[in-house]
Amino acid sequence: MSRYRGPRLRVVRRLGDLPGLTRKTPRRAYPPGQHGQARRKRSEYAIRLEEKQKLRFNYGITEKQLLRYVRKARRATGSTGQSLLQMLEMRLDNTVFRMGMAGTIPAARQLVNHGHVTVNGRVVNIPSYQCRPGEVIAVKNTERSKRLVQQNLEYPGLANLPSHLEFDKNNLTGKVNSVIDREWVALQINELLVVEFYSRKA
Repeated sequence: MSRYRGPRLRVVRRLGDLPGLTRKTPRRAYPPGQHGQARRKRSEYAIRLEEKQKLRFNYGITEKQLLRYVRKARRATGSTGQSLLQMLEMRLDNTVFRMGMAGTIPAARQLVNHGHVTVNGRVVNIPSYQCRPGEVIAVKNTERSKRLVQQNLEYPGLANLPSHLEFDKNNLTGKVNSVIDREWVALQINELLVVEFYSRKA
């Protein structure tokens, strides 16, 4: 139960736009709290911490999970930061969100947890499942599942479908064509700072 369940707009005001966390926009443009409007000089550590927190809150993962992803990204070939973002973006809950089946990543996670989503014809209820190119992601063939997703499709979280995905709104079926490109990551983040933050820990 260590996932964040508090007020989401407080997080958005502190860290900036997090498209996966909420569709609401804060009325106030400064950070929350008594000293939110005070101009303060942030340390190098604080800047790296904020970038790391953006990843955590946007994708709805725990500190332990993120550390595991960083270690995995280090072992992968190519840029560690890019590998980290790709792994987070290719999670099943995020893929369901990017296809428009849910308005936010927490809503997509709930769809997956409750068994409304199938991968290659089989129900998968693990939000962290890593989607691979060629896999077909669809809505479970029940009236309740289809109705839920059709309601969500009226108010998608993000307008543009990334180039690595395709989705048929009539059949409620999508396909993963490839691994996501860095330019299609919706979150505004400097992933190198996240890797630097964990360089002493992981």
